[in-house]
Amino acid sequence: MAISLHNSTNIPRVGFASPFLGSNSASKVSISVSLNSFSNLSFKSVETSRQQLYRISAMSKAESSSSNQVKVDISLSPRVNSVKPSKTVAITDHATALAQAGVPVIRLAAGEPDFDTPAIIAEAGINAIREGYTRYSPNAGTLELRTAICHKLKEENGISYTPDQIVVSNGAKQSILQAVLAVCSPGDEVIIPAPYWVSYPEMARLADATPVILPTLISDNFLLDPELLESNITEKSRLLILCSPSNPTGSVYPKKLLEKIAEIVAKNPRLLVLSDEIYEHIIYAPATHTSFASLPGMWERTLTVNGFSKAFAMTGWRLGYIAGPKNFIAACNKIQSQSTSGASSIAQKAGVAALGLGYAGGEVVSSMVKAFRERRDFLVKSFGELEGVKISEPQGAFYLFIDFSSYYGLEVEGFGKIENSESLCRYLLDEGQVALVPGDAFGDDSCIRISYAASLTTLQASFERIKKALISLRPAVPV
Repeated sequence: MAISLHNSTNIPRVGFASPFLGSNSASKVSISVSLNSFSNLSFKSVETSRQQLYRISAMSKAESSSSNQVKVDISLSPRVNSVKPSKTVAITDHATALAQAGVPVIRLAAGEPDFDTPAIIAEAGINAIREGYTRYSPNAGTLELRTAICHKLKEENGISYTPDQIVVSNGAKQSILQAVLAVCSPGDEVIIPAPYWVSYPEMARLADATPVILPTLISDNFLLDPELLESNITEKSRLLILCSPSNPTGSVYPKKLLEKIAEIVAKNPRLLVLSDEIYEHIIYAPATHTSFASLPGMWERTLTVNGFSKAFAMTGWRLGYIAGPKNFIAACNKIQSQSTSGASSIAQKAGVAALGLGYAGGEVVSSMVKAFRERRDFLVKSFGELEGVKISEPQGAFYLFIDFSSYYGLEVEGFGKIENSESLCRYLLDEGQVALVPGDAFGDDSCIRISYAASLTTLQASFERIKKALISLRPAVPV
């Protein structure tokens, strides 16, 4: 659904057809909405409305198929109903719809590099097609790619695996979900530091586990306090999820802090660790990356997830992997065999080429990281000059997670009250035409996530828009 941008009566309208009702045009429901028709609705309420339309339309389709047919039960499982839709995906889709309707929205919500896949990687994929590598691959991934992953993990991360301890999947997201499903039982607890990537808690719920959220502080660079961790471990604690460098904060866990966490983990035989290292190469010196499995005693209880999307700008190729002890990896492999089967044979050939670029991706990746750092430095300096804004300078990834909570509670004429991160993001989209992600999606409502995976020129323009929108709210406010 679309969101109000201005009070102008000359606002474009966007039409949507429900994607859930099949290809039969007679079964589709077309919805045409003006961009100001949801100015007083939250993203959540818009999603609720969409779901209600789906239910009504689905029932209508069932009823119209035969006058003598009974109504079809279209209820969903409690497991699915417990899962929240991804707000980052929803907002990205909103912004895309607005842009397609001709609204000049700057989209800083998506978590993907703006660079093209490096040519040498793309050529490997093209050659795979030309040379006939277009059939099913082994469920766990080709031996060629799994061997290359083992070499990378040994040389770059200091952790040793054999190919049968690797499963290649359709993106790291699938790798994480399969790991959670493999090791968690109903009633288990999954410990997740906040701010967190939006999917972690929902993946725990899909496994009938309970997410246990541990808050962190911007003054501590959003890093987990070991004492807080220790005080929240119970006999039900099964999995601790760590992400370094972090999405959404860009924080990087120092090795000494990870060692303290490892000491606590070692005291609890049931507790495993899922280490999400997808951003490991997007890191800014002097920060350095440490793989949790490389710490003493942690190899046996760590599931390491990584992939190709971020560092190699391969988001659309859908290629990730998990490494760990064989019994856990075999379980992940079994789940994959009954769901998607093996990842794309073409993408795997491209993955081999990516790992062949050299240590940490070589010059190709380092040039992208250099650009990300320049963008980070610009935004940190620019937002740091605004009153009422708190920043923890990111040490990796390509996100800023900024505290704008000093602007909460304000009444805006023609808009309403800014109550939280969601309404502030809606205001910035309305007034500044910049799409950002509210912090409540990541478990911290005081902040907003800004992706700087965009050109410096685009970021400069977006900052000016945000600055103007904030200044129009009220005079500068001291922190």
